[in-house]
Amino acid sequence: MNTHRIHRVSKLTSLSKDVIRVWERRYGIIQPQRGENGYRIYTDEDVALLRYLRKEMDQGISIGDLSALGREALISKMHAQPEAEAYSPPAFDSLIDELTASLDPFDIITFERRLSGSVAVIPFEEALHGILIPLQIRIGQLWHDGKIGIAVEHYVTQQVQQKIFTAMNQFRISEKGYKIVIACAPEEEHEVGAQMSAYFCRLHGHQVHYLGSNVPADSLRALCAQVQPDLTLLSMTLTPSKETLEKVIQICSEHILALCPIWVGGEGAQAVSEQLQKNGMLVLNDHKEFQERLFKFSKKNGPEKRKN
Repeated sequence: MNTHRIHRVSKLTSLSKDVIRVWERRYGIIQPQRGENGYRIYTDEDVALLRYLRKEMDQGISIGDLSALGREALISKMHAQPEAEAYSPPAFDSLIDELTASLDPFDIITFERRLSGSVAVIPFEEALHGILIPLQIRIGQLWHDGKIGIAVEHYVTQQVQQKIFTAMNQFRISEKGYKIVIACAPEEEHEVGAQMSAYFCRLHGHQVHYLGSNVPADSLRALCAQVQPDLTLLSMTLTPSKETLEKVIQICSEHILALCPIWVGGEGAQAVSEQLQKNGMLVLNDHKEFQERLFKFSKKNGPEKRKN
């Protein structure tokens, strides 16, 4: 589930920011979350609902009559219409093609100029889903197919990571958000997925304790004992060895689960999902599911319920 700030929602719906704020305050149909920096955060469903409301008003129905139905009834009516679809970001296939083409032969100037220039001119959430994630997937496949070397793959990964950390650093550290520990499993060196998760946690106003790659299970246990997190996220893109998996399960089931839920993501987690789920951990199917669950987690555990 993508998220958008109000200026972007205004462009997508052709409604002024003032109108959106009034509808939020007066009718309660749209109930955006607040990021830790105080900005309103809207979902794809919010955007689709606003577009639906505008269309209904164009047919002569007043916003008062529409709002009297309530948000859930409006969403049901919206989805009942075949043409009602949630906003999805535009495709960036041609840009991804240009970026990958500049890697063979290796043209660092073209690559960085096109990547940085493209990311800078659109909302970062859109850049993340439209450019950075697809680029990382494309590069990973090219490396797997033997079409690029590991050094080039590492270079692109570092470029993606820099963009994510730059965006994360624009958020102030939240004092009220839930404490979320994010780490890569032992032997796991691929950080991009974990960093993307960290970005979205910060976006939703949570306190993020990001530990990086290859975190030993005992170190994770010690940090969680100290931090007392409300949620722990573990990235596992590679299938762990039997010994590593047993150690992770032991530490998580005997120590960390007593403190908070544990969500595990990545292809490696999928490969050992039965063992993880049997021991009380939630295995995420993909990053989209993570965002949806994080949104529900954030909405359910709002600021008034958060620990100080």
